Amino acid sequence: MGASSILWLVLAAAMPAQAQPPADPIGSLLDRSQPPPKDSDEPDTASQPPGAPEPEPVIIALASGRPPVPIPYAPPPRPQATTPVRVDEVGKTPDAPPTLKDMAYDSRIRSSFASAQAFQGPLDGGWTLAADGEGDLYNLQLSNRGERLEGAWRDLRRKGALDASGLVDDIQRSGSQLTLRFSPAPGKPVAVATLQGGYDGRWSGELAQGSERKRITLRRTAP
Repeated sequence: MGASSILWLVLAAAMPAQAQPPADPIGSLLDRSQPPPKDSDEPDTASQPPGAPEPEPVIIALASGRPPVPIPYAPPPRPQATTPVRVDEVGKTPDAPPTLKDMAYDSRIRSSFASAQAFQGPLDGGWTLAADGEGDLYNLQLSNRGERLEGAWRDLRRKGALDASGLVDDIQRSGSQLTLRFSPAPGKPVAVATLQGGYDGRWSGELAQGSERKRITLRRTAP
């Protein structure tokens, strides 16, 4: 082989080494850690100071289309009075307005009273027995429940005496006739009043006590 051939081989081996530059591994790592290039059209918001937070969207509830339900008026509670209320104190009441429970209780009381009144007979109540020419002799308190008759008497001529009152021993009524029997005083005869009913609600008749007889009337003086 001649000298020209050897020179040609040396040049051919040296050309690829000059065409490829040596590799830089450290530079490659640095290039990878760098951020990607910025787009010129994208605004830079990282350097701007943080502003106020955006308001949340307001959600407005839509009406259902139904009419509103009216709320009944409730008066404010009134304080209980701790002192007597005078007549000139306008706008004040001794107690608060009655509640439904109070009104129901009053209704039951009235109903019970009406029922009791329905069972009372026409003779129930207070009466005064008077004699002609002498005035009032006795007060009588009669109880008339159905067919049952009871009573008590008090002698108006002996007020304060311990024996000036007592129970009526017997009361009988038959139609328009009424008979009362009682003992007005110890040791004295029993008094028997026989009466006949009149059109004006009064009773008239005779009071017999032993041999003594008196014309009498019986009138109502209290319900």
